[in-house]
Amino acid sequence: MQVAEMFRPVLGEQAPITIRAYDGSASPPAAADPVATVDVRSETALAYLASSPNTLGLARAFVSGHLDVEGDLYEALTAMSELTVSDVPPSTLLKMVARLAPLRWRHRIAPPPEEHRQHGRRHSKGRDSSAIEHHYDVSNRFYELVLGPSMAYTCAVYPSAGATLEEAQENKHELVAQKLALEPGMRLLDVGCGWGQMAMHAAEHHGVQALGVTLSRDQATWAQKEVARRGLGDLVEIRHSDYRDVTESGFDAVSSIGLTEHIGRRNIPGYFRFLYGKLRPGGRLLNHCITRPDAHHRAHADAFIDRYVFPDGELLPVGWLVSRMNAAGFEIRHEENLREHYAKTLAGWSANLDAHWDECVQEAGEGRARVWRLYMPACQVGFDLNNIQLHQVLGVKLGPDARSGFPLRPSF
Repeated sequence: MQVAEMFRPVLGEQAPITIRAYDGSASPPAAADPVATVDVRSETALAYLASSPNTLGLARAFVSGHLDVEGDLYEALTAMSELTVSDVPPSTLLKMVARLAPLRWRHRIAPPPEEHRQHGRRHSKGRDSSAIEHHYDVSNRFYELVLGPSMAYTCAVYPSAGATLEEAQENKHELVAQKLALEPGMRLLDVGCGWGQMAMHAAEHHGVQALGVTLSRDQATWAQKEVARRGLGDLVEIRHSDYRDVTESGFDAVSSIGLTEHIGRRNIPGYFRFLYGKLRPGGRLLNHCITRPDAHHRAHADAFIDRYVFPDGELLPVGWLVSRMNAAGFEIRHEENLREHYAKTLAGWSANLDAHWDECVQEAGEGRARVWRLYMPACQVGFDLNNIQLHQVLGVKLGPDARSGFPLRPSF
């Protein structure tokens, strides 16, 4: 069988994708104009698929450059929605395994060097540090190019459809500040602070004393320099630390923006208890994280995301998280789903990557840049199709006589 025809069942029989292969074969779509062309450049692409006949095999072929996509990758992945929403059907896998078995033995090829496997006890401090180092300690310049001046690697909140990525990230930080009711003189703990933008926003715009902690040494170094550059040293401390090693308590507010995904299902109850213990009575927690839409979706990320992007990441349903947050002592006061905003955020990051492609490759290597070129539009499709969501949940540690400190109708 020709290579292009062999690939057709994997990418979807009805997908409006043209497949072109190194053996000269081509497979046009069954109907409609093609939105992109998948170029199978070598037998090595088949060898990767033979070793892992699913999304991981395809990702390895793409990251290594033995498979490429001509055209808009987001449109291509949207067209291949059955591949992005779920694994390749078992019946198709069986057929592919049988056809590709000889290649598996003829080409014993190692995964691309960008692939990362975790070792040790899951979510131990050492293993978590390794996971964060793999993804974040790449190149601060690379992140500046992709994320833009905001240096915020979490879902933005668009005040309008025409807002820029930078405006949306600023709006996200202000929304968090409003939900936490930040005022001058308050103390904020920002766990998983990234490059420190939430902590700096709280200090600059609300006069808050902020402590940000991150497991990424590169993030901490960049953020510490930025704090000094902005003259915020009296208000902001950025610490290279595991959040579990924070000894201070009595904070007025805690922000957790994009950290919960890295905690692990088993550790979530203890995580919320820990944050509850860091707050004074009447203090608030804003938890912002990616979630699954329901309990039927698996918690663990697919193999590509786990090996190449966020090792050990686990996404849980928002209802499950709210229940554990409540069980830790928090009264839940507000919740909202921002999944459409994350789709727009990812589109903005993808546009930045494309605009600065050569410099991104120079900073992080072509393989790492190709990981990003694939994972961001794939996640964008996931948010579009409600395969994943983004929720902000606001809770309060009640004060004496069960006082919440909330107005009758909050304005945020």
